[in-house]
Amino acid sequence: MARVYVSIGSNIDRDYYIRAGIAALREHYGIVSLSRVYESVAVGFAGDHFYNLAAGFDTEQPVRVVAASLRDIERQHARDRRAPRFSPRTLDIDLLLYDDAVVNDGALQLPRGEITRYAFVLGPLAEIAGAERHPLIGQSYAELWRDFADKEAQPMWPVEMGVA
Repeated sequence: MARVYVSIGSNIDRDYYIRAGIAALREHYGIVSLSRVYESVAVGFAGDHFYNLAAGFDTEQPVRVVAASLRDIERQHARDRRAPRFSPRTLDIDLLLYDDAVVNDGALQLPRGEITRYAFVLGPLAEIAGAERHPLIGQSYAELWRDFADKEAQPMWPVEMGVA
């Protein structure tokens, strides 16, 4: 059984798509642990603010099956992968970690590089997986979050959605 962590985000009809994404993860994987939901400004483009959170679940599916399943969930929720990388989106579910797997083959990167670059990824991940260790860096996610230098440059704030 593998422990998987994902980042979930939306800046189009945020309440609806965040709730729908969580429901789809629960339908596919059963029990899903969730961080709080955070609001943050769009990164890389001018657009509406995002809602972001992290989720964790256990699965016996191989990593590539999980990745394909996440893309299917996005597609079922009107995600357009033809849009530019930095653009508005209905639902974005990024595979961050699959146990301590290290993969970088062009199609899949684990651990996902955004973990150490973006507050809206690392902060929520540290909330639900603080004691876990980054497989390449060796530090816990709580330590990485404590030492994250760009917190002020990448502000985020919790929002109450009642999705726990």
